[in-house]
Amino acid sequence: MTVPALHLANVCRAYTQGENTVTVLSGVDLTLNPGEMVALVAPSGAGKSTLLHIAGLLEHPDTGEVFIGETATAGLDDLARTKLRRTDIGFVYQFHHLLPEFSAKENVVLPQRIAGLSVPEAEARAAEILGFLGLSHRIEHRPGELSGGEQQRVAIARAVANTPRLLLADEPTGNLDPVTGEHVFATLSALVKQSGLAALVATHNLELAQRMDRRITLKEGRVVDLP
Repeated sequence: MTVPALHLANVCRAYTQGENTVTVLSGVDLTLNPGEMVALVAPSGAGKSTLLHIAGLLEHPDTGEVFIGETATAGLDDLARTKLRRTDIGFVYQFHHLLPEFSAKENVVLPQRIAGLSVPEAEARAAEILGFLGLSHRIEHRPGELSGGEQQRVAIARAVANTPRLLLADEPTGNLDPVTGEHVFATLSALVKQSGLAALVATHNLELAQRMDRRITLKEGRVVDLP
């Protein structure tokens, strides 16, 4: 039996604003399996960021459980959650957030060194991933010397450097022109299929969403499947 990469069970989250309570997530159930790429399509304010933050262990749900693989996380302390994020979860954002003083290779090496890999192991892994993403000729370049699409591909390489089981992407092509966005999406999709990780991708791009394995949205605080 396949173990899901991510399983949210009856997750609820609300925020207090003055005297008012705003319910964002109300009993969310969601499962992502290895090798699956799921589009999260919802209007601003619907709770996409909250859902991604809870799935990525950056935020605690008020109630419910978040499973990363077989690990239930609700009862974990901050140190244990940080360790799990480091090993099992990768993040890609709309802006690449690369360290400007480091080369593409060094940006991908850094999270591996933090995780305990040796320099030779980390450098070999970085070169392998960047090569897969079509950046072999750019690995020694700094972010300022790369195009927007190249920067975002380096960000993807960094996110998967520690071979996570789950990738969370928040508008990964949002800052890119259509042609560049298409190329970044294609490389991301190929990486998901090649590596078997699961990816939850928040996007407003309906064309890209239609090409993913599943499409979901948030309606009245719950996850609803889209056709």
